[in-house]
Amino acid sequence: MNKRDFLRSSATLLATASAGWAYAADAATPKVIRIGIRGGVSEDIWAEVAKIAKNKGLNLELVVMSASVSPNEALNNGDLQANAFQHLPFMQEQVRQRGYKISAVGTTMLSPIAFYSRKHKRLEDLPQGAHIGITDDASNQARALIILRDHGLIRLRDGFDPFSAKAGTVDIIDNPRKLKFTEAHAVVLARSLEDMDVAAITSNFAFQAGLRPFVDGIAVEKSEGNPYAALIAVRTQDKEAAWVKQLVASFQSEAIRQLINTKFKDMYAPAF
Repeated sequence: MNKRDFLRSSATLLATASAGWAYAADAATPKVIRIGIRGGVSEDIWAEVAKIAKNKGLNLELVVMSASVSPNEALNNGDLQANAFQHLPFMQEQVRQRGYKISAVGTTMLSPIAFYSRKHKRLEDLPQGAHIGITDDASNQARALIILRDHGLIRLRDGFDPFSAKAGTVDIIDNPRKLKFTEAHAVVLARSLEDMDVAAITSNFAFQAGLRPFVDGIAVEKSEGNPYAALIAVRTQDKEAAWVKQLVASFQSEAIRQLINTKFKDMYAPAF
């Protein structure tokens, strides 16, 4: 498939190098660095990152990836120079399954998973036999189980590995409130919230339902030291390149930290 058939550019930010820039791009720096991102809030944040990167001699093209296109496939094939949409456990599983030669080079922000409810104010208020909606993919299901564990509602087996492809409700060894779990895709959970006591929903689908984790969530996963922070990935062969370090530094700047902590504080937390 021709890459133009499945990559849609949302913005192309071009610049020419000059002696006045704080950083000069080296000879190995691509003339245009194509970065695969998901649509929505990420576009707004990355548009600001691109302005900072421009002052470092980097010309960024933000490529909004449709749900049917794998940003990791496009990166591995060289259609992109970087992508920024996933957390480390997801990327590691993709590498394991598909043999991609891609590497994480820096974290960006945490888009937390949270429990939402139309019926209860706290997880601790859940009654016996409460109906719990939980995501059906292993990595996000594990995240939800950790929240339930940390709130004292369930106990997970010794040696529970949240990064295992087999992690899930089978790891629950004590469920004193007899919670009943329904596993479904996050988009289904967001649309069916009225039918459940609570549901764990990833932020991208929560946003679509008008829910903000740090405002509407009755329980949100911890931000500090969270392994599910989003990251920037590049091809492994490029990970030590100067332009990669400049790209990461453009995101991990005080200006972007302040942007996330002000304009997007209800939805994201900086992860750097």
